[in-house]
Amino acid sequence: MNQERLMNVLLQPHISEKSTILADSANQVVFKVVPSATRVEVKKAVELLFNVEVEGVQVANVKGKTKRTSFGTGRRKDWKKAYVRIKAGQDINFMGTE
Repeated sequence: MNQERLMNVLLQPHISEKSTILADSANQVVFKVVPSATRVEVKKAVELLFNVEVEGVQVANVKGKTKRTSFGTGRRKDWKKAYVRIKAGQDINFMGTE
């Protein structure tokens, strides 16, 4: 895996009520990732970008919702998310403050 590919695997953190609960109780962080990303790529990307040790990665494909507008029906894009479990005692800080 080249360095450039790993830098582009993670798109953004997925912040929701469920992901906040997982971060507190199970030491997991949720990311939106590129649809072609694999578990190994996600693991190496998180370790490279945040300098933490990853215990495991679970990925899920999320189907886009069908929405109605005044122009008819439309569909949001499908996307992929990754649940990353970090080793105990380590933390990912998204704000950049220590």
